[in-house]
Order: sequence, then structure tokens, then C-alpha cells
Amino acid sequence: MSHNPIISALTAGKAQFGLFCCSHSVQVAEALGDSGFQFLIFDLEHCPQSLPHLHAQLAALHGSGIGAIVRATGLDQAAFKHYLDLGVHAIMVPSVSSADEARQALRFMRYPPLGVRGVGGSVRVTRYGRDKGYLQRAEEETCLIVQIETVAGLERLDEICSVEGVRAVFFGPHDLAASMGHLGQPGHPDVANAILGGIRSARARGLGAGILASEADCGPYLEAGANLVCAGSDIGLLVSSADGLAARLANRR
Repeated sequence: MSHNPIISALTAGKAQFGLFCCSHSVQVAEALGDSGFQFLIFDLEHCPQSLPHLHAQLAALHGSGIGAIVRATGLDQAAFKHYLDLGVHAIMVPSVSSADEARQALRFMRYPPLGVRGVGGSVRVTRYGRDKGYLQRAEEETCLIVQIETVAGLERLDEICSVEGVRAVFFGPHDLAASMGHLGQPGHPDVANAILGGIRSARARGLGAGILASEADCGPYLEAGANLVCAGSDIGLLVSSADGLAARLANRR
């Protein structure tokens, strides 16, 4: 069994469920760590996040057993080094549209001679130098998730999936809908069908397949083989719950 809970989850044969963590609240991350989800995705692409906040959130999850994924801002060698040294279990790279981009991400995540990741000693992932076996184990524990969000990415999905070291593909329905000419319609039949085909293709190649889909909408994706299902976000749950409560109370005036 892998030390990495995301890799273990992807090979477990069961669907894993999680949330995007869009706030930079340590308390929210700690509370969600015991909620029963299998993973959290810390979104550095769209949300007001920082490395010190991320460090504190990861520390708050210590002992929970939940997997921590970071959605990066893009292909950034220095940022990848920071994320890995902080101990994230997987890096998800947005809008990957070619095999070369996937290979570049892996180079940033791997130590020489396979890559260009710098070697840090007193960092969180090595328990500040106490884990003497980490460098030898790092390659098998590296987890890259590529996000398919464009027509170009869909068209090159087979070659992207063929890159050794890619563990999973995660389909972004909102950006994919925009790329397909259906801006604001992530549930459009053309978008849904494209994602369903992509999930089946990734799973047939032995890779994990992820999707952002609500509880009401995730059924077909699960049937197609999706095993990394993000059901929403912390901010989304907060807004929905708060708006619903306020509306119900307004009716009691």
C-alpha cells in the first residue's frame, strides 16, 4: 500500500469523494478533515491562497488521513517544489492540452536524473529531515493529476494518458464547456458526453478519472468509471446553506 493516500485511493477500485477548499481558513480545513470525505483540493488557481496559508491548512489535516491535492496556477517549477516540500499528496495541473505539458509537469515534480526538482532537507514532507527514506521513496509517491479543460486536451487525451507518471485525469466541465462554445453550460449534453467518453478512455488505460459534479449530477460519471469525484466546495456549501437559511427565516417575518 502506498504511503500516499491519493495514490491508494486511485488504486482502491472504489469511487472517492472530496471537495474543493477555496477558503484559506485553517479552521475550515481542520473541520473538513473529519467530515468523511477522502480528499480536499486546495485551489490556488482561482482562490486567494498563499503558501503560509496552505502550510497551516496541511498541518491542520495532520492525522486525519484525508488526501491533500493542490490545484496549481499552471506549470511553475518553483511553485511545484514548494507544494511538494510542504507535503501535498498530489498536484493537479489545470488546462493540460498536450503530452509535452504533462511531461514538463513531471520534470518539475521529480528529482534528478528524471527531473529538476530541488532537494530540500528540513522541509515538512521529510518531517524536517527525520524521514531518511523520503528521497528514495519520492518517485513512487509522486502523484500528477492533469486537468482536461479544452477541446485540444480532449483531442490529445490518448497521448496525454500515455505519458508515464500521469496518475489521473480530471475533467473541468466549466472551462471545457467554454472551449466547446457552451459558456456557462457545464451540463450541456455535448460537454457531458465528451467527459463521459474521456472518463471511459482514461479508465481503460488504467488511470484514475476525476470530475467536478454535484451530488445530483454525478451518477452518470460514476457509472462511466469516475473514481475521483469532487462534489462541490467549502465556499459553495457555506453560501448555499446560508442563503437557504436566510430565505427560510425571511418567510417567518
